[in-house]
Amino acid sequence: MNNKQYAKTIKLFLMDGDPEGRMMCELSNWNGKAYRIPRGKVKDCSDREDLESTSVYLLFGKMESTTLKPKVYIGETEYAVSRLVSHVKEKDFWNEAVVFISKDDNLNKAHIKYLESRLYEIALQAGRYELVNDKTPTRSAISESDQAEMEEFLEYIKLLVNTMGFRVFEPLIHKKGEDSATKVFSESNKLFETNDCFYIKAARGADGRGKRVTDGFVVLAGSEIAKEIVPSCPKGTQLLRDELIDGGIIAAKANALVFEQDHLFSSPSSAAGLIMGRSANGLKEWKDSKGNDLSVVEEIEITDV
Repeated sequence: MNNKQYAKTIKLFLMDGDPEGRMMCELSNWNGKAYRIPRGKVKDCSDREDLESTSVYLLFGKMESTTLKPKVYIGETEYAVSRLVSHVKEKDFWNEAVVFISKDDNLNKAHIKYLESRLYEIALQAGRYELVNDKTPTRSAISESDQAEMEEFLEYIKLLVNTMGFRVFEPLIHKKGEDSATKVFSESNKLFETNDCFYIKAARGADGRGKRVTDGFVVLAGSEIAKEIVPSCPKGTQLLRDELIDGGIIAAKANALVFEQDHLFSSPSSAAGLIMGRSANGLKEWKDSKGNDLSVVEEIEITDV
């Protein structure tokens, strides 16, 4: 299969002349259209006829702490603005909505039910957001040709949502398929051969593994943190450590403190400091399988450009 990616042109229209206001997004050679609508601007959309149409939409809420995921609600409707008005009255977690419509009115009820179900499924698999739907959306049965068309529509939805800054459909770690060479820790915490991974093995039980991602650094499930922190450990690192333990992201196992799931950090240094229980320069502490630290790896990458 040809997986080549082609350049895209995205047209953004600031409807209120304000980057914090309403935004219309269109993509070259696509019959869809997206609206990004702040909660306080829903009332200003009442005169837009295209938003009283069949659509699939997402409601986004902010992350309330380092151990809690941001929230998202995924829905479908035949009357977009009216549905958003009802959500303003009934749901208080969200502060922005993203609505997708078809410019040629080619989305029917079966189509949007299919899109809603698939978006829910993809977001659940990605695991970045807490899905707050009361129940799992049911998937409508559509023809094979319609399904192919909706899957293409989905790809554009994912592209635009990501472009808007909501990484709800992006997994923390991109795998190359079921037979990916990237593997997790075994029950005995033995490291297997990996691709593009960095490691920390240090005093007081610190034994971590992580990967660079576009929005930070991910410490992988199974990584062990130092059993104790040093007296000079930064206060912020101590607080984050306590939050991750209290939130169940790090748990005690066989006399070790272990990450129960992959966890995203803002930088390699914040990840290294948490694992080592002290101040840490992530560019120096994280090393690849050949023993090169992250700063050396990045210098080589820049030199090769």
